[in-house]
Amino acid sequence: MFSFWNEISFANPEFFWLLLLLPVFLIWYIIRQNKLQGNVKISTTSVFEKSFFSYFRHSILLLRLIAIGAIICAIARPQTSLSWQDVTTEGIDIIISIDISGSMLAEDFKPNRLEASKNIAMEFISNRPHDRMGLVIFAGESFTQCPLTSDHDVLLNLFSSVQNGLVEDGTAIGMGLATAVSRLKDSEAKSKVVILLTDGINNAGSIPPLTAAEIAREFDVRVYTIGIGTTGTAPTPYKDQFGRKQYQDVPVRIDEETMSQISEMADGKYFRAKNNKELEEIYKEIDKMEKSKINVTDYRKKGERFLPFALFAVSLLLIEFLLTRTIFKSIV
Repeated sequence: MFSFWNEISFANPEFFWLLLLLPVFLIWYIIRQNKLQGNVKISTTSVFEKSFFSYFRHSILLLRLIAIGAIICAIARPQTSLSWQDVTTEGIDIIISIDISGSMLAEDFKPNRLEASKNIAMEFISNRPHDRMGLVIFAGESFTQCPLTSDHDVLLNLFSSVQNGLVEDGTAIGMGLATAVSRLKDSEAKSKVVILLTDGINNAGSIPPLTAAEIAREFDVRVYTIGIGTTGTAPTPYKDQFGRKQYQDVPVRIDEETMSQISEMADGKYFRAKNNKELEEIYKEIDKMEKSKINVTDYRKKGERFLPFALFAVSLLLIEFLLTRTIFKSIV
């Protein structure tokens, strides 16, 4: 019932001004009834007692007013519409390259850097349904966890399975970027983007970070770099000789100069996130800067729905006619 009224529209809504005649008609009826009544003084009124049905004589007016309202609704031409859309996009291909080294287990983010980075990136992916996206992970080496795909459910499932220990430990920033660029170099998308996230300094891999940045520039790949980690030290878990979980405060060292140079060379921007909230805001800013061009064509098919109102009005007028010719014949 409610969905019907939410979907209905009127082709000629100006006819609803006629509804203002209904209170005028009601006032006229009341004045007319008062003029038809008179006063007679008699010793008893028992002979003039009204029948049971006479108390309901005004229901005739109610039926007539509702019928007129239904007729007005009918001539206003109620319509329902069936609509659909064709969506075309000038998409953006995005590879997220994320550091999964042991230092990403530090708990200056909640629950830790790696899980916070995964959760916020997955939300970013969910908010961009029209773009192809992929995932590269790196530590001491790098590999493609998910190539470019428009099937975001598959990407999110692979993203959720990422954990520390999948590759040899270390921080191969250059390799992480180069692998991401290799996945984008043949793309024909309007824009090709790498989001590179790390919490450390390049200390592994055969490709220096700035060399990878030059490769990205050569293939028109824009690179946004994110340094993740608080200022000073961060509580980082480790297992002692008995396998028990312990914590130690580890200094936070991010090569911000190199990260800034990478983004500058590849026409991007460097960001620093010191907590979950700042990382969320960074992804929101990247989302605003990298918007797909979406062309939407609307198609609508109208359906006339005046007949139910017209039949309802006719039914009420027929009931009124029968009542005035039968039950209320002697009192109306």
